[in-house]
Amino acid sequence: MRYELFIALRQIRARKFQTLLSVGAIALAVMVLTFSQALMVGFTGELYNATVEKLPHVSVSPQDGEDYIYLYRTLTERINSIEGVTTVSPFLTGQASFRFRDNSRNAELRGVIPSQESEISHIEEDVVEGNFRELEFSRNSVVIGSRLADKLEVNLGDSVSVTFPNANPLSLRVVGIFHTGSPLDESLTYTSLETARQFYDVPDVVNGISVRLSDFHMDQEVAVQIEEETGYNARGWTETNPAILRTIAIETTSGNVIYGLIIVIASFGVVSTLNLSVIGATGQIGMLRAMGASVSSIQRIFILQSGILGLLGALVGTFAGILASLAIGQYEIPGTESDIYAGMNYIPIIIRAQDIIFIIVAVFLLNLITGIYPARQAAKLDPVKAISTR
Repeated sequence: MRYELFIALRQIRARKFQTLLSVGAIALAVMVLTFSQALMVGFTGELYNATVEKLPHVSVSPQDGEDYIYLYRTLTERINSIEGVTTVSPFLTGQASFRFRDNSRNAELRGVIPSQESEISHIEEDVVEGNFRELEFSRNSVVIGSRLADKLEVNLGDSVSVTFPNANPLSLRVVGIFHTGSPLDESLTYTSLETARQFYDVPDVVNGISVRLSDFHMDQEVAVQIEEETGYNARGWTETNPAILRTIAIETTSGNVIYGLIIVIASFGVVSTLNLSVIGATGQIGMLRAMGASVSSIQRIFILQSGILGLLGALVGTFAGILASLAIGQYEIPGTESDIYAGMNYIPIIIRAQDIIFIIVAVFLLNLITGIYPARQAAKLDPVKAISTR
């Protein structure tokens, strides 16, 4: 063991109270940092799950001046052949008026191929009553949202009257009720593609195609490729839902600023402790210089102290932060109907190994850097004056 490390460890052990204060300050900051990072990653993941995972990554619409996509089967095959595309779902959608007894509400009626639509929006996971796939086998059937069902006062198996200007009135039997915890529960309904064509009185056409990708970050590139290869309009989810990106960007930026401030504040605590150590060890520094210790050796002693304190604080803090995160993650969230996180039962916590490693390394390096100033102050001491003040 080099003598600089031996002396640094001895100084840390000799000043137990100052050591505990320094390690405690860093550990507290790192604990808050670890917990905040796990919470932010968890909520960001839930935001993606509640929005992006239930949205088409790319939406294809008719060419300019057209209302429908006529040769949609050929188009879906071409889109399916594009690298990165995993699922394609054509749909025919429009507005409709739903009536049951004395209750009536307007909502979107979307005709889909149930097996393909479920892979796009994961709507089957949100069905709380009935079966979404029954749309494939039952004619004149519909799946509606929970809020719309409440306002119409309909139950599974009831038949609702569906009308709209220039449409063919139909009586649709409710075969499923879904709950997403979003406004879609009141504004969206699903039926089969054939039933939608019958209602809107159109031939074998659709007015949109939903596309799902293996990597949703590639939405803009795939949208451009679809437009260039097919001539149809295509837009990625980042273009159609910019509010999601803004929300995530604001959360990430504010979180990073707070994290930086926490680490800096903790590091200044170490600097203050080391400055006190320099003052308290003035005589010992003078003796070391008189015994032949170089200026660089004196600097290394205090830089090592700073690094050791930072590493200890980071390790203790991350351990405490992980425990706090796991404990908070068990807290049950009261149910709410108006939140995009309404489907969550517990506070979302995601602890990633790379985040823990990054926090430990960052705190350790920052404390090494902040230890340079007190180390230089110690190295500047004149040996004769230092010994005389002993």
